[in-house]
Amino acid sequence: MQCLEEERFYMKCRAAYLSVFRSSLVNMTSKDQLCTVLQHAGRNPSQKALDKYWPPGTKKLNFDDFCEILKKEKPAEPDQLMRIFKKFDVNCDGYISHEELMDEIFSLADINEDGKLDYAEFCRFLESTAEQCQTAALKKLEADAKLKRQNFGNQLDNSPQSSESQPELPASETQPRTELETTQRKDSRSSSRPSSARSRRSSLSTVITMGAGSTKSARLVEPKSLQDWHHTLLRGCFYLEEDGTIVSLQYRLVIPETTRVYLTIQPLNLSPIPVIFSLFLSCVIDKQRFLWRGELSAGSYLLLPFTTGCRLMKRTRKTSTKTAQLVKRTQSGELELTKEFKMALSDIFEVVDLDGSGLLSLEEYNFFEQRTNGEKCDEESWDICKENFDTKKNELTRQGFLELNLMEANDREGDPGDLWLTLEAMGYNHSLEMVEACPFVIEVYCEDANATQKGVHLDSGIKMLNSAVQRSITSKAEARSLKGHENVLIYTYKGESRILSVIANKSSQKITVHINNEQNKNCVSSRGLSVFAVEVPVCQHVMALNDQQEWTYNCVETIIPSL
Repeated sequence: MQCLEEERFYMKCRAAYLSVFRSSLVNMTSKDQLCTVLQHAGRNPSQKALDKYWPPGTKKLNFDDFCEILKKEKPAEPDQLMRIFKKFDVNCDGYISHEELMDEIFSLADINEDGKLDYAEFCRFLESTAEQCQTAALKKLEADAKLKRQNFGNQLDNSPQSSESQPELPASETQPRTELETTQRKDSRSSSRPSSARSRRSSLSTVITMGAGSTKSARLVEPKSLQDWHHTLLRGCFYLEEDGTIVSLQYRLVIPETTRVYLTIQPLNLSPIPVIFSLFLSCVIDKQRFLWRGELSAGSYLLLPFTTGCRLMKRTRKTSTKTAQLVKRTQSGELELTKEFKMALSDIFEVVDLDGSGLLSLEEYNFFEQRTNGEKCDEESWDICKENFDTKKNELTRQGFLELNLMEANDREGDPGDLWLTLEAMGYNHSLEMVEACPFVIEVYCEDANATQKGVHLDSGIKMLNSAVQRSITSKAEARSLKGHENVLIYTYKGESRILSVIANKSSQKITVHINNEQNKNCVSSRGLSVFAVEVPVCQHVMALNDQQEWTYNCVETIIPSL
């Protein structure tokens, strides 16, 4: 089902893009072009949204960028135009006078030629026109075989029976397998195509099959004296943003002198989503606990928690899901929090309580404020908070945290709107399930030094993380180049519970690669799409959808020749 949805989304992206450009490889070079393509895809981006997607200094965006933007930009709502027109309709009679809009608009929707615009009819006209544009683009894409193949892995359209285009998987089914098969693929289309064109296209296939239960990792022996080492811990959480990026708290670790360090990260067991994460490429102690160990010199270190994003990703919201009740009135008419809401707030308190002390300091509370409303509480406001809510040692207790949220409900006279904004920011859906966040705890053991760690930033750290992950993979995996493209290197690393792939470009030229994961079995990818084109360098994480069953990573990377 997920593959079909991805395929339909990908086809809609291409249909919209090819309605404006002759090829998926042509870049958008202006904000107006981006707006036009989005409109062809049934979106109605605001100027603010366009400014966000095309910030100052942007020179171009490619097709892959467009796909990512389309995921973030919601389709135009049917009543969106109606709300705008009603602002012009001073008399609320369903019509707008001729002077209020341009003659061109009237020529489209002034059916009776009476100088009035029936804006309800006009909205229906625009909606049907947008639908017709999308339908026409899809029909054109499906009907034109050349467009369907254009620049996107031509050899992949061959028959599945072709031994060149579909490498056989190892035959044995009885033993867990972790074979790696790589095949240089030839263009098997008709020889009538010019040989020079065929030589410019090169593909590489990578097949790795992992046995059922492959995520059961070998136990690493902890140092015998570990419990005598200096120990510190801090909690945190991965949060899924509206645009699909993942943010978390970053930490500053200060080591006063050279020492052996044993550092682990594992879930806090509040989220129902199993999320595989680590600090860069660490060893697995058990299924959900990751380790880094080594010697660190005296100094200050930035810890960047990292998750692959394979499981923690945007889900289609079910409209039929019942919305939980957050507040209710007692028999005396006073507001109180429901039992379900108190439980959710208690879990949030656990996440925000970074040091696990059972109390919230001003610093900890401010990370909560930053996450939920982008602001911080100053010392004066904190003093007022301590005067009105339950505190201990000048810090907010769990009861005080509940009281604070009850006060917010009272300030809104029971309207839960702002409370829901807080819950959504913390990863909850309207059934009070934490589905877009994953709490974790980091523990640091130092043999000869009393290290300290503290939260410093709430950010994605995406550039540093991507760079660190790519360096780690390229240092561990063997490099393979595509025939005729020796400067394009593919690194595939098979870890205990996931497979990571990096495509690097060592040349000074722009390289675009088409990636096809359609033959994956029982897999989930961090990219979200089974088929996509992207400019190199690119990193992809893949792991089992169901780790109790065998799973196969079968990826075909194809160089797309520049125009």
